Amino acid sequence: MDFFSLLQESLPMLLQGMGLTLQLSAVSLFFAMIIGIVASLMGMSKNIVLRAINKALVAVVRGTPLLVQAFFIYFGITGLLGIRITAFLAGTIALSLNAGGYLSEIFRGGIQAVDPGQREAARSLGLSAGQTTWRIIIPQAIRICIPSVVNQWCITIKDTSIISVIGLAELTNAAESIIARTYRSFETWLMVGAMYFIIIWLLTLLARFVEKKVSLDE
Repeated sequence: MDFFSLLQESLPMLLQGMGLTLQLSAVSLFFAMIIGIVASLMGMSKNIVLRAINKALVAVVRGTPLLVQAFFIYFGITGLLGIRITAFLAGTIALSLNAGGYLSEIFRGGIQAVDPGQREAARSLGLSAGQTTWRIIIPQAIRICIPSVVNQWCITIKDTSIISVIGLAELTNAAESIIARTYRSFETWLMVGAMYFIIIWLLTLLARFVEKKVSLDE
């Protein structure tokens, strides 16, 4: 079988796996953004309990591999509680918490980079602390964080390949199935690498467009 015959035979399965990879990435990043913003605010809170929760999340995310986190959620917690969850749900939870921990530090840095005078000006106009944070500070912080946030998005998309170890039929898992049937590992991984590269490349182009758009609007 030549390369093009292999490509023709394998492409449907790889595209299906890529679709699941994109779906997993999108859902995980959506929740990771929420976790990151909320956790960053908790980390800067005057409440010692909220700060402790933020520190614990960041410490666990940074101190343990994503592979261990996925195993812990899919096998450890479910085994302890006696419940069963899908590999997709376990992967979403693991990726969301992992990316959310890193994003919380990114957002914290962005929030602290906003000119303190912005907060004072908003309060002088009669905005409450919550309104000032969500309407004035957070939008400016996100603009500052765009490059770092996009970098974390790229990392998370590539990290979806790790979730294949718990049986999710995403792109990497699909490649392993093809290799087990055809024994053509070089060509298969070449196709998978190209597909990941295209996804990240398109995301990078989108990020550059958004950065330019934001810079023009300022």
